[in-house]
Amino acid sequence: MKVIVVGCTHAGTAAVEKILEKHPETDVTVYERDDNIAFLSCGIALYLGRIVNNLEDMFYADPTTLEGYGAKVHMKHNVIKIDTKNKKIVVQDLVTKDIFEDTYDKLIMTTGSEVGIPPIGGMDNPRVLLCKSYAQAKKIYESALNYPSIAIVGAGYVGVELAESYANTVHEVTLIQSRNQILNNYVDSGLSEEIIEKLKEHDVQVHLGERVAEIEDGDQLTIKTKAGHAYKADLVIVCTGFFANTDLLRGQVQMDGYGAIIINDYMQTSDPDVYAAGDSCVVKFNPTGEMKYIPLATNAVRQGTLAGINIFGDIRKYMGTQATTAMEIFGYTLAETGLTLRKALASGINADCVVYHDNYRPAYMPTTDMLTIYLVYDKDTRKVLGAQLFSKHEVAQSANAISICIQNNNTIDDLAFVDMLFQPNYDNPFNYLNLVAQQAIAKEDNE
Repeated sequence: MKVIVVGCTHAGTAAVEKILEKHPETDVTVYERDDNIAFLSCGIALYLGRIVNNLEDMFYADPTTLEGYGAKVHMKHNVIKIDTKNKKIVVQDLVTKDIFEDTYDKLIMTTGSEVGIPPIGGMDNPRVLLCKSYAQAKKIYESALNYPSIAIVGAGYVGVELAESYANTVHEVTLIQSRNQILNNYVDSGLSEEIIEKLKEHDVQVHLGERVAEIEDGDQLTIKTKAGHAYKADLVIVCTGFFANTDLLRGQVQMDGYGAIIINDYMQTSDPDVYAAGDSCVVKFNPTGEMKYIPLATNAVRQGTLAGINIFGDIRKYMGTQATTAMEIFGYTLAETGLTLRKALASGINADCVVYHDNYRPAYMPTTDMLTIYLVYDKDTRKVLGAQLFSKHEVAQSANAISICIQNNNTIDDLAFVDMLFQPNYDNPFNYLNLVAQQAIAKEDNE
């Protein structure tokens, strides 16, 4: 069987490795338009904040790795057309400019995502930068060395991580967000306010409800908002989200309203010989059961691996995702999974939330740290829907535990009394996840 993989992102790399691990006789050809593969964009903030010294360390694979498995890897080759009816693709060698055709039995679409470019005047200014790829990260790093003040447009994960990184490298940082809170896809407003306070403690200027309309050139850039305000900075980094890079298959396979490819439980598109994985396609979001666009490296690696398994038949189903993520900010861990209360209510769920705030371990221990947990649940079914955790204590693995609860349709009653270890170094006789669930039970019993 001949398999063509278009785009060697996280998902593409995982797919190739799995195909050739299980079926080394398979003819696998990779076409990648860039000069690198498998770049961990989540490591950009670590590099900009001087935590990681070499941006090149953010590559967890290279073309020779895949060639060692037996794949034919063509870098700097741009696929310019896909004809699914005749199982043909048209490719341009970006070095020689030659154009040629290739054919496939199965095709895996792992073209990833592109940075969304908002309709802002002045986006073509050389001091206005985007942030996702290796080349963009290098440009941001080199530019920021010469500019003391930086404005970041967009306060999602990338924007907040960059704000923290530049605050730690003694830059003047302005964070501008069109919504009335930061991290609006990940946390509820109360926790947003808590994180904003941490940013302000480190001299980050945070401006909410400010949609940028124009960026004017000058000795300093002037960022003008639709609310009529203006902010100055030497450099502007725009982080307003991503969109699926799927134009090659438009009109040939089913897509959602945002252009993300719709897949079944086996990573198969509406064309049975075309599979998709990673940022190019939707995911099954388990808390609501909906197919949604959630571009995360974790989703990409899992989907890519499954695509590599399932092109040989419907072998292993996709379990879906809770969109579990975490970040470190000024020595605190923020971790979350599933739905926020705002998003649960917007989805039509009769949801509620409790907030737990206490030390993570007994007060008689030499030291301890405060822990905040937002637990979101369905009042009708009592199922756990999501959680947000924030503490200097390492709570990332607790988000993983809640993710498993959501995956398995566990209730607050299950979580309240599930067996968890007790040892004073780590927690109280009831673990804090037990306690926040008991708090939810008490709230429901008193209503």
